[in-house]
Amino acid sequence: MNYKKYYIHKILISKNKHYYPLLRNGPSRQDLNKGIEVLKSGRITMGEKTSLFEKKFAKKLKVKYALMVNSGSSANLLATFASCNPLRKNRFKKGDIAIIQSLCWSTSLWPLVQAGLKIKFVDIEPKTLNVNAKYLISKITKKTKVIMLVNVLGLSADIIKIRKFCSKKKIILIEDNCESLGTKYKNKFLGSFGDFGTFSFYYSHQITCGEGGMVVCKNKKDYEILKSLRSHGWSRDKEVSIKFPHLDPRYIFLNSGFNLRPMDVQAAIAHSQFKRLEQFKQIRSNNRKKIIDILKKDSKWKNQFSFIETPKEIEPSFMVFPILLNHKYRNKKKQFINHIEAKGLETRPVISGSFTNQPSAKLYKLNKEKKKFKGSDYIQNFGFVIGLHNGKISKKELLFIKKTLFSIDKI
Repeated sequence: MNYKKYYIHKILISKNKHYYPLLRNGPSRQDLNKGIEVLKSGRITMGEKTSLFEKKFAKKLKVKYALMVNSGSSANLLATFASCNPLRKNRFKKGDIAIIQSLCWSTSLWPLVQAGLKIKFVDIEPKTLNVNAKYLISKITKKTKVIMLVNVLGLSADIIKIRKFCSKKKIILIEDNCESLGTKYKNKFLGSFGDFGTFSFYYSHQITCGEGGMVVCKNKKDYEILKSLRSHGWSRDKEVSIKFPHLDPRYIFLNSGFNLRPMDVQAAIAHSQFKRLEQFKQIRSNNRKKIIDILKKDSKWKNQFSFIETPKEIEPSFMVFPILLNHKYRNKKKQFINHIEAKGLETRPVISGSFTNQPSAKLYKLNKEKKKFKGSDYIQNFGFVIGLHNGKISKKELLFIKKTLFSIDKI
C-alpha cells in the first residue's frame, strides 16, 4: 500500500474536500450480504454458489462452458496451460511463437513465457488502444501458434477478422477480456470469440468481488482440461475412478495442475453484481459522456486532452476513463499527475504502458532486438486513466474533475 497517498486521501476526506477514486463503493450492501450469507453458512470454499455463477455467466455470454477461478491472472494462466496440455489435440509446444500486443498487463504476458513460448510483441493504435487486425495478421508466421489478444479497456480490434484467420491457420486464440466484460463486437460478447476467453472481477473492473476471474471455452474437452488443471489435476468423476480400481477414488490425478479455485464467498458477491452488469454498463457510458461534455463545452477547453475513439462495430462496456494529454504537455505529465493526485483525483497509467520498457521484460530478454513500439510508447508518455464509477456521477464530481484537469494550464 502507498501509505503517503492513503493518508493524503484521508486528509482530503476529513476536510470535506473532493476525493474522486478509481472506483467508489464497488460492491453494494446487497452484494456483500450475499457473501455474508455464505460466511454464516460455514461452507465458504468452492461449491454450489460457484457452480451457479458459472452457469449464469455462460448463459449470459452465450458460451458453452465457464469456469470460475480466483483471479483474472489465474484465468490467463489456466487458458495458456490448457492450450499446451497433452490431452488437447491442437496444442502449442515449447519454442513456438506467441503474439501479444506491447500494451498489456503482466499476467497476460507471463503465462506465455512460463509455458515456454517465444514472445513476439506487436504495436497498438493510440486512437483505440488496441491492435490493428490487418497489421497483427501481417506479423504471423508459420511458427506462430498462439495469439494472446488483449481487449483493452472496453474496446477491441476487428476480432472477427482475427478469429477467421486463426481458425484457418489452426492458431490458438486466447482472448484476454479481463478489462472488457460486457462489451459486444457486432452484437456478440467479447470473450466468446477465442478458443478461450478470460475475465477478471478485480476491484475496479466492470463487476467486482475483490478478487476473482472466469475462463470460458467452446467444447467439453477443453472444459475438462481446464477443470482438472484448476484443481491439482484432480478428478472425482465416478466414471474415471472405475478405470483405476487400484486407486482411492477420492484421490485420482489425471493431469498436471494448480490450485486456482475461487471461494463461494467470491462467487456469491460476483454473481450478485453480475445481475446488474447491463445497468453498470449504461451508467459508466453516460458518466463518460458527461465528463467529456463538461470539458469540451467549457470556455477553458483548448484541446488539452483527447479521448479514445469507439469503433462503430463496438457496443462498449467501459472500465475506467482513459485520457491523453496534448503533445505540448509531454514534459509536464509527471508533475501534472502528482498535482491532481494530491488534489484527490486518483489516476493510473494505461495498463503498464509499453511492457517492453518494464525491467522484467529486460530481465527475461523479451525484446532482444530492442524494437520500438511507437503506439504503446505514445500511450505511456501521454496517457492516464481516471475512475468511471458504476453509480451516476454528481454535478459536484463533474465540476471537481473539470477544475482539477484544467489546472494543467497553471502548472
